[in-house]
Amino acid sequence: MGTPDFAVPSLQMLANDYDVVAVYCQPPRPKGRGMRLSPQPIHVAADALGIPVKTPTRFDAETITELAILKPDLLVVVAYGLILPEQVLHLPQYGAVNGHASLLPRWRGAAPIHRAIAAGDKETGVSVMMMEKDLDTGPVILEKRINIAEDDTMGQLHDDLADLTAAALHEAIPLLIQGHADPKPQDHANATYAHKITDAEAELDFTMDRDSVLNQIRAFSPFPAAWMMVRSPDSADLHRLNCLAAIAAEGTGKPGQFLCKGKQGGPVIATANGAIEILFLKPAGKSRMSGRDYLNGYAMPDQVVPFDRQA
Repeated sequence: MGTPDFAVPSLQMLANDYDVVAVYCQPPRPKGRGMRLSPQPIHVAADALGIPVKTPTRFDAETITELAILKPDLLVVVAYGLILPEQVLHLPQYGAVNGHASLLPRWRGAAPIHRAIAAGDKETGVSVMMMEKDLDTGPVILEKRINIAEDDTMGQLHDDLADLTAAALHEAIPLLIQGHADPKPQDHANATYAHKITDAEAELDFTMDRDSVLNQIRAFSPFPAAWMMVRSPDSADLHRLNCLAAIAAEGTGKPGQFLCKGKQGGPVIATANGAIEILFLKPAGKSRMSGRDYLNGYAMPDQVVPFDRQA
């Protein structure tokens, strides 16, 4: 049971090692300029493997009965996005396991990779846990750790952790089936929650210190992308810039002030205690470009303008 790209390496591992009787994922969603219904990444991968796919919108009585008829020995969940009723968790002989992209109990919830980078964590990993009715609270069978590099983005760490999740499940499932697993209860007192990212909180706040601004850019790159509203000196119109990569730079000024061109040709912006240079960005309605190319085509803005959500 899974939905996005993150779950694909785990499905491929399972299909190679076990008889996967069905894949459950979220239904197709509108996508692209034509907003055509497109199957989810795990749906595409399952089709390529010849595995039947189910796309319920919720686990009602009919869906639960359909699952029970399949008589699964084990449910494996990776980034599914639907809540499983407790009745479903007890259907299989070996229960249900979840591959989660954090070192539980830190960063339970929907966006553990984003949150780990934004918080400046130096280490993360994956946890394989037995599922309970509550979100990400079950005992952990095993975990695998990985360092977070200073230049890791969410996109880079996402791919590394997707592969690490498959490796962790490959190791954990035989332990469970052979009766050698020793799940350890989580320390619930130390739990933190990785709530879903909103577009509003991806707005850059240059009154924060430089490292926090850089972490925010890395945490939201490439999706949903940290952003800011700017006004060019020759226009009263605001336009949105998505910031995809940045580095520390020299300079000081009022937080949000554009200072100069940086050493790599991108715009330098002041933070609370220093400055950053934007290396890659994406203006609204345009393609990704370097900061240098942006300044070759646009005037240097004066100041980041906080977005007025009441306007």
